[in-house]
Amino acid sequence: MTASRLFRRAKIVCTVGPACSEPSTFRALIEAGADAIRINFSHAEHAEARAIIEATRRVGRETGRPVAIIADLQGPKIRVGDLPSPLRISEGDRCYFVPEEKGAEALPEGASRDRLIPTTYAGLAEDVAAGDRILLDDGKIEVRVLEVDGDCVEVEAVTPGELGSHKGINLPGVRVGAPSLTEKDRDDLAFAIDQGVDYVALSFVRRPEDVVDLRDRIGGHGLIISKIEKDQALQNLDEIIRQSDGVMVARGDLGVELPYEEVPLVQKRIITQGQELARPSITATQMLESMTTNSRPTRAEVSDVATALLDGSDAVMLSAETAVGHHPIEAVRVMERIIRRIEREGPPFPSRIREQPATERAAVQQTTSGAIAAAAMQAVQRLGAPFLVTFTRSGFTARVVSAQRPPVPILAVTDQPSTYRQLAVAWGVHPVLFEGEANYRTMLSRARSEALDGGFGRPGDRFIVTAGVPFHVTGTTNMMRIEEL
Repeated sequence: MTASRLFRRAKIVCTVGPACSEPSTFRALIEAGADAIRINFSHAEHAEARAIIEATRRVGRETGRPVAIIADLQGPKIRVGDLPSPLRISEGDRCYFVPEEKGAEALPEGASRDRLIPTTYAGLAEDVAAGDRILLDDGKIEVRVLEVDGDCVEVEAVTPGELGSHKGINLPGVRVGAPSLTEKDRDDLAFAIDQGVDYVALSFVRRPEDVVDLRDRIGGHGLIISKIEKDQALQNLDEIIRQSDGVMVARGDLGVELPYEEVPLVQKRIITQGQELARPSITATQMLESMTTNSRPTRAEVSDVATALLDGSDAVMLSAETAVGHHPIEAVRVMERIIRRIEREGPPFPSRIREQPATERAAVQQTTSGAIAAAAMQAVQRLGAPFLVTFTRSGFTARVVSAQRPPVPILAVTDQPSTYRQLAVAWGVHPVLFEGEANYRTMLSRARSEALDGGFGRPGDRFIVTAGVPFHVTGTTNMMRIEEL
């Protein structure tokens, strides 16, 4: 079987935590197929994160595999504060949200202290109005705003339940004024930049300006993945993705913010727009949730992963399954098996770009780089080339070619270690690190040796090369050549 058939195109992102903290388990996680390691700063302390980063780099070097590191910022989590005991809420009950730091002093006259719900978000009363919905504990309890009085928000329970401390609060349809970066996020970001992470995942994105602000703070040190988890983000989706380097379908909060039956359609929309704009997409949350405790997935979970792949996801993500689950390595192996089975059907792979009339394609597809990528696709098909090669510094060329969903592996040759790792999450891309004087001749030689050593082609095969001249200038892909092994 050729390397083209053995090569796995979709990538696997693994969240790390106590379940894979042992060095042998962590190494096994990567050897099982993890292409990217996600550090969730909602839980990870800096000392723990530093150890994970060092272990990832070490295992990557030892195994010869590029492994990306994603620093996932917590964002402004809106939560219930400390309750003296769980609060039992019945349908029709009236309750009072007040800022945690003000407590009972914010209650209006006559309001019951027993019905007080402290919140970590001091601006709640400024954001909501009568009639707005508030969802508690991942949507298990719904209340509706009756009145706003100063810092106090009076609500009536629509659905019953028991509310505990620190449960999440969602505000569907409400334009939340909280900044996208908290003080904790800024500290975590400074640490992540200092550690040289490959991606920063931005939570609570609502506007393209949120992404622009983060990019100004990063200053070119890492790429940005925007997590789409708010209904407000969907109203600005196209521009948010344009400002980002990747996008995550964060289905957990989306399933609370939106009616749950809308989530599959939103997933397809996000993935499609990401592909049109050559931004890799990651589908996340509860993909193999039952494997947190069970050694086998459910049939529904297998179908869910398959659907995400058929929708065109660049990568699929494991969260609790690998962070705190009982079977972290087996979860990765299951994900690998599902991906390989879906890809065994072979091309055509999902590509919304080729399905659209040229006049409707995104601007990135109309650039010189986009035209070269489309021409490379045509050349691969006409010549029967077993692989194609891109020479890239920033990774942009490889991502544009990847968005075309070619039926053969993309050997992305770069002299930038950061780009080498970042391309680990791009669909169909096999990153190749070049060391030495970078020019067309030397990099072509490196590509040839990688193709032969990796079994991507045989002597005499013709293959396609895309590159930019001059090479050292980012974003100048303007050349396509046909070479021979």
